[in-house]
Amino acid sequence: MPNGTIKENLCGKFNVFSTKALESIKNLGVTHIWFTGVIEHSSQSSCPELNITGDSPDIVKGKAGSPYSIRDYYDVCADLAENPQKRMQEFENLAVRTHKEDLKVIIDFVPNHVSRVYHSDVSTFEDLGASDDQTKSFSPENNFYYFPNEKFSPQFQLTDYEEFPARATGNDCFTPYPTQNDWYETVKLNYGVDYQNNRTEYFNPVPDTWLKMRDILFFWAKKGVDGFRCDMAQMVPVAFWHWAIGAVKRQFPHIIFIAEIYIPELYKNYLNYGKFDFMYDKVGLYDTLRGVVCGYLPAKNISSCWQNLGEIQPFMLNFLENHDEQRIASDFFAKTPNAAKPAMIVAACLNTSSAMIYAGQELGEKGMDCEGFSGLDGRTSIFDYWQPDTLSRWIDNGKFDLKNLTVEEKELRKYYMKIFNLCHTQKAISNGLFFDLMYVNIDNQKFNAEKCFAFLRKYKNEVLLIVANFSDKKQKLGIKIPRHAFDFMQISQKETVLVKDLISGRKFVCDFSENSLSQVEIDGFNGMIIKAQNK
Repeated sequence: MPNGTIKENLCGKFNVFSTKALESIKNLGVTHIWFTGVIEHSSQSSCPELNITGDSPDIVKGKAGSPYSIRDYYDVCADLAENPQKRMQEFENLAVRTHKEDLKVIIDFVPNHVSRVYHSDVSTFEDLGASDDQTKSFSPENNFYYFPNEKFSPQFQLTDYEEFPARATGNDCFTPYPTQNDWYETVKLNYGVDYQNNRTEYFNPVPDTWLKMRDILFFWAKKGVDGFRCDMAQMVPVAFWHWAIGAVKRQFPHIIFIAEIYIPELYKNYLNYGKFDFMYDKVGLYDTLRGVVCGYLPAKNISSCWQNLGEIQPFMLNFLENHDEQRIASDFFAKTPNAAKPAMIVAACLNTSSAMIYAGQELGEKGMDCEGFSGLDGRTSIFDYWQPDTLSRWIDNGKFDLKNLTVEEKELRKYYMKIFNLCHTQKAISNGLFFDLMYVNIDNQKFNAEKCFAFLRKYKNEVLLIVANFSDKKQKLGIKIPRHAFDFMQISQKETVLVKDLISGRKFVCDFSENSLSQVEIDGFNGMIIKAQNK
């Protein structure tokens, strides 16, 4: 039901992730699970047994609320627990089950902003803003930014929410009058940067917000979390990340930090000085692959993605879907999930970086529901109580046996499973050298550089020729491999080699020589991972 309550539409639970569910996910080739929406966030739902009343609709997006409007950093969302009074125990049990399946737990860390009604009712730590001097618009000792003597007056009608003095809004909106296009449900956190006075930094002594956010990271690290996906990391000073990540890793060296950053010029600084392990590759690879899949960019443009990254390539997180982006199969993207098969091959195999899929992507989820607040936008809503059809049929009341999936959905899932498991079994993908073949094939009349992309991977004696076909039509290609590739990768040249396509399992004879073209035939919306022994 659009705009349905939690009683009307129900809600997923920690306990749904049974051993069987986790086994099914692991079999895809997954190593880490990013559990979104774990930490308690603002919601219109009440929980009488916990004395939780629903927050004002004025400052909550959707009935369920945004998982990125944190209401209590030290608690989990009661909606996700079968027994709300034991909600933290249910999360901790989920972490234990996940680890037993040799999977790692990642949760969100939302450091830039909090809910306008933030308050921890379970923590013994002082609340954010509790000791703020609200007469000062900025103080390095404050946790929030204020507009003294002004009340919160957004440019839309409020029904019952009041805030005085007004505080700055999460998307660096330094006015008491945010619009509906701003992150009006959130409040910007103060890390010691005076934005309204030339962004002057006050980092010595260590700002109070730094200390409180570090303590939050330690709290979750002790709960068995293996990594943090750091929301809008670029909006938080890199100096904080250097200090905080360093502190966490000294006690928990295994924990990884993933930065959501959309400014490529910041990548190196947040990796090298900020100590992040991975960066979102949205602006580069995602945007390019989407353009190629949709037909408004040529496949040869993919080369610029790795060229622009240089030595930081291995630290990028590649993806085709997440909660912010439209579903591949939606009418707003490719309209068919099969169109993303070649893109997934590229995203997973292009380099030694990591790849991510969004739940339901492997089933071809369309995201074409009109859930409520989210509306019909090609995305799966994070603001509404809603179960995407494909995931609901996969879960099947806890059976996870795939029986309710269509033939097409099962085949697509097998395809993703094949690609991801090859990333583990083939050292040439996980650890090998990379050589882009496009520069010698752009003008090759036997190759289609507008719709196809080709590259080599090599590890010890194993050589992979990987070709992606973004066209919906079968392609007969002759791929040129230059002498430089053979020299760089130390590959022996052979006129005829028995090879195997690791995706289809088909064996055939192929040339690996600078003097002849490697002949391949690839179905539409598909690819090949061709393995040859280098002896």
